[in-house]
Amino acid sequence: MSTVAVTDESFEKDVLQSSKPVLVDFWAEWCGPCKQIAPALEQIAAELGAQVTVAKLNIEESPTTPSRYGVRGIPTMMLFKDGQMASMKVGAMPKQKIVEWLNEAGI
Repeated sequence: MSTVAVTDESFEKDVLQSSKPVLVDFWAEWCGPCKQIAPALEQIAAELGAQVTVAKLNIEESPTTPSRYGVRGIPTMMLFKDGQMASMKVGAMPKQKIVEWLNEAGI
């Protein structure tokens, strides 16, 4: 499974109503660190796709959702479980750290 693009319009259905946890990466085209973690997120989506959906939300194209959740800097990753934000990390981190964070959250 690969990453899934979500928008302000699809966020409720694709993230909040998802039957499994969703890791949302808030990013933008101009963000260097966002591009650095993109390959790691694709790998995580491929390896852990049965347990977690990895979604990407472009803050330029969909500004409402990031402001609703208080996203101040990017990349910001939020883990949603059962329609609620369960955990958040701000800033780029290596794949192993992202996986450890997901494991700590019970993924």
